[in-house]
Amino acid sequence: MTNKATQLSRIAAAISVTTLIGCGGGATTSTDIDSVDVTAPVSDWQLVWSDEFDEPGIDDNKWTHEVNCDGGGNNEAQCYTDSDANAYIEEGVLNLVALPAEEGAQKPYTSARLVTQYKADFKYGRFEIRAKLPSGQGSWPAFWMMPTDSVYGGWPRSGEIDIMEAVNLKAADADGNPEAHIYGTLHYGQEWPNNDSSGQAYSLPSGENPADDFHTYAVEWQEGEIRWYMDGYLYATQRRSEVRYNSKGEATGLAHRGWYAEYYDQTTGELTTHWDNAPFDQEFFMILNLAVGGNWPEAVNETGIDAEAFANGQSFEIDYVRVYECGSDPVTGAGCETVRAGYDSTEDALVEGAAPIPSPPSTGIAQNLTIFDGTTNPNWPAWDCCGGSTPAIVEDTEEGDVYEFSIGATPTVMGFISRELFITDPEGQASPFDASPMEENGSVKFDLKMVSSPADASAAWLFKIESGEGTTAVELPLMDGYVGPNAEAGATPEQGVWESFEFPLSALAEAGLDTSAIDVIMVFPTWGAGERAVYRMANVEISQESAYPELVIFEDEMNPDWPMWDCCGGSTPTEEIDNEEHGVTAEFRIGAEPTVMGFITRPAAGGGDTPFDASALVEGGLLQFDMRVVSMPADTSGDWLFKVESDDTATAVELPLSESVEGQTPVEGEWQTYTFSISDLQAKGLDVSAIDVIMVFPTWGTGEGAVYRMDNVKFYHPDGEASSASGITLFADTAADQWSIWDCCGGSTPTVEIDDTDHGSVAEFRIGATPTVMGFLADDNVYFDASGLLSNGVVRFDLKVSSAPNDTSAPWLFKIESGDTASAVELGLADSVEGIDPVVGEWQTYTFPLQTLYDAGLDISAIDVIMVFPTWGAGEGAVYRMDNVEIAAQ
Repeated sequence: MTNKATQLSRIAAAISVTTLIGCGGGATTSTDIDSVDVTAPVSDWQLVWSDEFDEPGIDDNKWTHEVNCDGGGNNEAQCYTDSDANAYIEEGVLNLVALPAEEGAQKPYTSARLVTQYKADFKYGRFEIRAKLPSGQGSWPAFWMMPTDSVYGGWPRSGEIDIMEAVNLKAADADGNPEAHIYGTLHYGQEWPNNDSSGQAYSLPSGENPADDFHTYAVEWQEGEIRWYMDGYLYATQRRSEVRYNSKGEATGLAHRGWYAEYYDQTTGELTTHWDNAPFDQEFFMILNLAVGGNWPEAVNETGIDAEAFANGQSFEIDYVRVYECGSDPVTGAGCETVRAGYDSTEDALVEGAAPIPSPPSTGIAQNLTIFDGTTNPNWPAWDCCGGSTPAIVEDTEEGDVYEFSIGATPTVMGFISRELFITDPEGQASPFDASPMEENGSVKFDLKMVSSPADASAAWLFKIESGEGTTAVELPLMDGYVGPNAEAGATPEQGVWESFEFPLSALAEAGLDTSAIDVIMVFPTWGAGERAVYRMANVEISQESAYPELVIFEDEMNPDWPMWDCCGGSTPTEEIDNEEHGVTAEFRIGAEPTVMGFITRPAAGGGDTPFDASALVEGGLLQFDMRVVSMPADTSGDWLFKVESDDTATAVELPLSESVEGQTPVEGEWQTYTFSISDLQAKGLDVSAIDVIMVFPTWGTGEGAVYRMDNVKFYHPDGEASSASGITLFADTAADQWSIWDCCGGSTPTVEIDDTDHGSVAEFRIGATPTVMGFLADDNVYFDASGLLSNGVVRFDLKVSSAPNDTSAPWLFKIESGDTASAVELGLADSVEGIDPVVGEWQTYTFPLQTLYDAGLDISAIDVIMVFPTWGAGEGAVYRMDNVEIAAQ
């Protein structure tokens, strides 16, 4: 009965005939609503309370009159009284009557509201009335329930169950037809004004109006589920939210988005979100009332209040109120469900709630996201929320291809979005971005040019970012993020000029944004003030620059500012090809002349005069290189040394290689890694602000005959390295360690066979008379965690069917399991990204996005089986080969 922020969507009138399955002995009843016996829903429902209104007066032992002029919290136009004129029983019917008030009264109307609080309070059951509803613009009858004791906090934290409401019956709707809908709604969540609600509207398929005759309205409420009925027909179901967990017990999302509760934890005192039965797990009491006007009814249909409709009064007529208890299980209320096919489907009666979606656990991997850089990201389309336009890519003389947004007369916001409803590219998928690993140093960045200002040129421009389907959001003035080209920002974007904006993730997080599931970025003039605005955006990204400086001196090629160098021996170090892992390396050869060798940036030696300032790396930074001694020096008694100098030899440190972090000496023929802490070098006297020489060499005078190679020479900080989630190759020429090619049930042993030159060794599977499935199986207690690849990862493989099964019509399937069959997803090969069926004799590639598999219910944190096979029992005679089977980034 509380304020509706938006009018609930209308339901299609057509309702198909299905079957109701009751709990009483499994009996079935036709859903022909004319034949449903609504007085006895099913045999296990036991009547425990009722008021048949057979006595002449309202029973004070059952009902309490509320007397107030508070407006119900919805700016309603009536005072509730205990007058017999507003509430009376006549001929076995309770009448709640809304009447015009006397001139000069506090409110223009009077009416009645009856409650059962502390007289009839219930937890679970079936709650039903038979009633004829009032009509007219401004009428608002309701049968609803509120918590007896608000144990979870003030409204709506402790919940509200609206069994039946209707507004403005018979007034014209948007199409000019008489209003005929009733509504069933739940209210819950955060404290007003951030409250949430979810519900369903319904109208009789016959076109009857609830104001013309008596009808029954009911809910069945059990632990974790509430169902709504009109004349015995189940039109809505709502449930508690069902949280999805991975193999580590971490919440990764919602399997069903239903209601939720937010309240203060009694132990910690913290305000927490709960995805369980709360708040609908406490006693509630019933309310009957007839309101006049208010925020909701006055805003819809013909708007306002039709005084003529109330001139002679409007009556809410109630034949009875009945409460049933489920005899099968009174404690939970379960076991007496009056349901039909489709009651638990979101395509039919099951209502999606407004619960916040728990963010998947962070992978801890900082990966930059490019939303638009001249090329579209199919996972992040440009978007017009509400104006009906389509943002377009246009060519800009300065930036090339950019997105252009145009706002018309309809108020709207615009930007980029990654939610399933708005993904139109077949290659795209909703990919909320986990920016939490870069929260400290990352930013949302973009360039914007205002082509045309809005009609209201003074309108403020805003930046808004949302996360978790709108669970958290932050809105800031756009110009707060201005970083150029001028030193200072103007009040609004400058027309015709490309300007750059940057919003630090740390500031957004501090303002309340959950940075682990960002899914909308918007830029727009203030709502309703944007008409005629045209603006362009480019270089939209969420990224971070490394917080630490890094210098790569040699990696596959020489850094021209830091050339290879022979101090004194007269040789010229060279670039040489080594093994597959190292590729091009720096090679040094020491002859008869004593010398030291390495890398130098001093101009006199041909360097680029770019001394490296490693001051920012003192805490945790490293100097690291790989080295392989190809030939030891003739004199093997000398130590191998590492030396680093700074500021033209002003300071220097020389150490044996054995004093590296690894503590090892060179072994001829082996690549070895050597690491030196910047803080240790500074502690030994090195000025780390101007490093200009790095050397590795045998002790002076003992190096003749030495040949050695170096690679991956760099200064860096481990926390500043760009990281990426690694995948796994399950088969490429051979099966991965701890994985095997596998026949589930047919008794065969899949083999490795030689195929063509492109594929080489492949896995071959043969299906005989015994039904089976085949693929790749992890060893016991071996699982692959693909969580870090969720946003951009795929399962991909090549397949060639050598011989089709005898039953050539059998569909080919792909199945993947996780956590020892704890979760699994099975799809047709035709459901792959490629959308193709196998062709005998041809190698074909199949790709399944991890996001798709996750959305279908797979726990991607513990993958242990991948299978490809013809439909069970139809595969006899099939021979097929697989290669390049991997779980990897797209």
